[in-house]
Amino acid sequence: MRRPELPAGGLWTEVRLVAQTGSTNADLAAAARAGAAEGLVLVAEHQTAGRGRAGRGWSSPPRAGLAVSVLLRPAVATTRWGWLPLLAGVALAGSVTRVTGLAEVRLKWPNDLLVGGAKAAGILAEVAGAAVVLGVGLNVTQRAGELPAGATSLALAGVPGPDREALLAGLLADLADWYGRWQDAGGDADRAGLRVAYRSRSATIGSRVRVRLPDGAELAGTADTVDHDGRLVLRTGTGVRSLAAGDVTHLRRA
Repeated sequence: MRRPELPAGGLWTEVRLVAQTGSTNADLAAAARAGAAEGLVLVAEHQTAGRGRAGRGWSSPPRAGLAVSVLLRPAVATTRWGWLPLLAGVALAGSVTRVTGLAEVRLKWPNDLLVGGAKAAGILAEVAGAAVVLGVGLNVTQRAGELPAGATSLALAGVPGPDREALLAGLLADLADWYGRWQDAGGDADRAGLRVAYRSRSATIGSRVRVRLPDGAELAGTADTVDHDGRLVLRTGTGVRSLAAGDVTHLRRA
């Protein structure tokens, strides 16, 4: 893969491309703590210790996926930072749709991209001091035997010869656009148009779901919306809950 050309004066200041690393998120978190500036991008052709939510491992054959992390230093209240993984999802969904022409590209709250109902990408946001590292792992050319159950890749979804360079360039362009809008709006997702954009891409809103909470408890109900702070609003048999975190399973309708 070649490094994408970066527009002068834009958000991204440097793209580092490495053949292999443990985790692009871990590398950029260390760089952030060492004082690295906003706009640093790290892309790995192969991750040996990639991570998903709740510390789950994530791996892919070399050059079969897109593993990229970006370093951000948001100039908005930390209470608004919960929107960043959702913002990354909107950017990823838009760029994948535009580059591949796929129609059925949706988002599962809070951090999965679905293609044809199957997981094609995950997003991980980590706070590192005054910075946030956003990591994206997108399945591009993997074959069925190289993926866990319930996952897919762009190639399996019918994209002929998916172009990782075009996907990376598109993702960085859309991330910069949405991050700029969100920052200009002071982190207000409504003023930035982000909440509307997220809802239009959501496969979770309106669905019956089961949510496993960080403490191990489970809730079931209907996902009504995503609120002003990016929390999932779940209507259960005992009332309405607003959830800031959790693992969501979409349930089949009876």
